[in-house]
Parts: sequence; C-alpha cells; structure tokens
Amino acid sequence: MILQPRFRDTARTALGLVVLSAEETLERVARAAIPPDTDLFVSRVPSGTWVTPDTLAAMEADLPAAASLFPAGRKLDAVGYACTSGAARIGPARVAEILKAATGCPRVTDPLSALITACRARKLTRLGIVSPYTEDVSDFLRRRLSDAGIATPAFASFDTAEETKVARITPDAIAEGAIALAGSARIDAVFLSCTNLDTADARPQVTRATGLPCLCSNSVLLDHLLALGAG
Repeated sequence: MILQPRFRDTARTALGLVVLSAEETLERVARAAIPPDTDLFVSRVPSGTWVTPDTLAAMEADLPAAASLFPAGRKLDAVGYACTSGAARIGPARVAEILKAATGCPRVTDPLSALITACRARKLTRLGIVSPYTEDVSDFLRRRLSDAGIATPAFASFDTAEETKVARITPDAIAEGAIALAGSARIDAVFLSCTNLDTADARPQVTRATGLPCLCSNSVLLDHLLALGAG
C-alpha cells in the first residue's frame, strides 16, 4: 500500500545557531526564549577543552563546515555564532563572512556584534565586564568594544580556562562578582560575558542590587537573532 503524503507549511521563521561543542547552557536558554511559531536549528563547532587565544582562533577553520550543517531544505531567516570570545578573537566581520557564505543567509550575528547593537540602542558607553576566562582571552573582547566606542573601565574574571568548569559557576557567584564589580567604577551597565555562563538567575540579582542594566551574552545574542529573523 502506497500512502498519499500531505505536507505541512514551512513558512515559519527559521533561525540557526552555531554553538561550541563544549556548550551546555545556551541551547536550554534559547529553546525557552524562542517563540512557538519559530523553528530553531542548532549546529556545533569543535572547540578546545582549554579556552585560549589559540584555541579560539582555531575555530575559524571549522566554522564553515559547522555552519553548512543546517537543514538543506530550509531557508534560514537569521543565523548566529554563539561564542563571545571566539567572535572577538576571529573578528565579527570574518565571522559574518563565513556564516553568510556557508548558509546563504544575509542576516547574521554573534554575541559581540549583538552587544554593540544593544549598547548603541540603549546609549551605553561604559560597561563593567564579568568574564569566566583568563585576562588574555578577555583582552580581545575589550579591544573590540573600545574600537566600537564602548569603554570597559571595570573588569573582573573567574580566571578559568577549562570550558567544562565555566558552565558550573553558580548564578550566585556570578551575581556576587558582578555586584562587587559595579561598585568599583562609574559604569552604565554590567555585561556577563560568555554563552556558557548560567546567567539567567544572576541578572535580576545584579540589577536589584546595583540599579544598573545587566546584559549577558545569551540575552543580547538571542534578542538580536530574533530581531534579525523578524526581518
């Protein structure tokens, strides 16, 4: 017996995310944030056990293949590369070039580009940054922000280079660090850097304690991705 198929409409918004192979946090957050009328497709790019400038730069070679693995039959409305430090190390322009070439989608983003977009929209020019990583890794992010006219006069780090440990840093520890940092310099907002940090519960704690906006890699990336996907 041959059955007669009926096919559902594929006119729904389709978003793509390239996350790191070591990523444990963003997918959970993204699936909770994506509207029910939107499809989210996730691909993974090889990433190092240890986060260093060299391992971040090495992702550039693997990113085209990872970005080419989204469903061939779906036109993507927006695509994101989900690594703040990787985007800073490789460069947002190069990341955008790779994503556009591999997916055919002209609307692309990454956490650094999304952060700059959010800062400009909110007129934020002085950020306090909390990072899980070593200072040499975070220097690339701070330089890219400076080039975009965003100062980072306050910086704090958990000085962790092992990626698996980053996802285990507790929200309370993140919030406590961010609150302490906010009192160390005049800033417009706090930024919690890294998509693998579990920041969802930390952000409201920081805002309540400091009165400052608290952004994070996941929030700015997903907001920008959704906005791009909406056209």
